[in-house]
Amino acid sequence: MTEIFSVLPHRYPFLLVDRVTEREPGQWAKGYKHVSHNEWFFSGHFPDDPIMPGVLIVEALAQLGAFAAAPAELGDGGPRKGMIASIKEIKFSAPVVPGDRLDLYFEITVSKGPFTKGRAEASVNGKTVVKVEELVVFTPKEGA
Repeated sequence: MTEIFSVLPHRYPFLLVDRVTEREPGQWAKGYKHVSHNEWFFSGHFPDDPIMPGVLIVEALAQLGAFAAAPAELGDGGPRKGMIASIKEIKFSAPVVPGDRLDLYFEITVSKGPFTKGRAEASVNGKTVVKVEELVVFTPKEGA
């Protein structure tokens, strides 16, 4: 978890990456989130048929993107705040429910200044549940 805290400023309940399993700095990253029965959002989405909100799956993908964009030495410069700037061509194909392991993948297509653009995909048991053709994350300079 220390490795994650060195890159992401997020903390519970908005830290949505449990582990980064592989990465090629400046190119791509893989990781996952274990979706537990105790997630805060399940009490209201939906109590009798809990489903992880799609917007939180996209947030998890964007958070993983920080690891694709991070330098080879994790933590260089410390955690930096990033915000989703745009999303294009997103497709949700299956629900994510308690007990699922949500596998995450983010591949950088363009990195220019404070903007990182990439393709992202989330899957459960090898089946794609969310695919994003273009996800842009804006990371302002410190103090901005």
